[in-house]
Amino acid sequence: IGRGHVERAVEKRIYRSNLFEERIKELVEKDIFWIETDGTKVGQINGVSILMTGDHEFGRPNRITATVSVGREGVVAIERESKMSGNVHTKGVMILSSFLKERFAHNKPLSLTASLCFEQSYGLVEGDSASSTELFALLSGLAGVPIYQGIAVTGSVSQKGEIQAVGSVTRKAEAFFDICKRKGLNGRQGVIIPAKNVKNLMLKQEVVESVREGKFHIWPISTVEEGVEILTGEKAGTLQPDGTYPKGTLFRKVDERLLELAEVARKFAKEEEGKKEGSKK
Repeated sequence: IGRGHVERAVEKRIYRSNLFEERIKELVEKDIFWIETDGTKVGQINGVSILMTGDHEFGRPNRITATVSVGREGVVAIERESKMSGNVHTKGVMILSSFLKERFAHNKPLSLTASLCFEQSYGLVEGDSASSTELFALLSGLAGVPIYQGIAVTGSVSQKGEIQAVGSVTRKAEAFFDICKRKGLNGRQGVIIPAKNVKNLMLKQEVVESVREGKFHIWPISTVEEGVEILTGEKAGTLQPDGTYPKGTLFRKVDERLLELAEVARKFAKEEEGKKEGSKK
């Protein structure tokens, strides 16, 4: 029994169980399940969820979008509001608000309403492995900076912006590779994973060869800053002693947008107060 026999046996075992997985890939390839693997978009990013059918586990890419407006509600997950979110996923979304406060609310109040959504998701969303993915979409929406759509992201995020380990990174990386392969590899695509998960990777040989040849990439990261720089091509920026971020950085753009939203909310509240006083007179 040689290596080829073992690989063939594994392929056959997967083939007997992966009908549902193949159907999903066909729907993605036909753009019925909408997943983009090239181009750039503001407030849109690819995540990867895990599905199981019997004893077969596989990844399914998900398009995650974020919208931002003036308001007081903070970060809102549509899945939570529609009761399609589990407790762990809800916790992950709440951490995003804490991250924004820690990085950007030191000199102003946060006056925003941001909506996050797993597009074309029709079941319960659970787990916090997409919390960093949602944060990147949110930062992109706030800064108005587009994200390259040929990259998928998995990883949990802490209040301090640390990228934490998650489960099933191998299946997630392989799933996005399969979609990129069907739609056409261009040498820029890949998956961002937590650095602490590198030791858990056991990728199939086809993915390993593609990474070795530079056709596909695996980026391990430890902080939010590393992730946004890969996704947008812009420097994240470090908080300076005067409480601002360097000009031209992504965090500077986020900070300026949040300040603009706070000013709009303040002016609107002042105008409403003036109308109330006028009506009393």
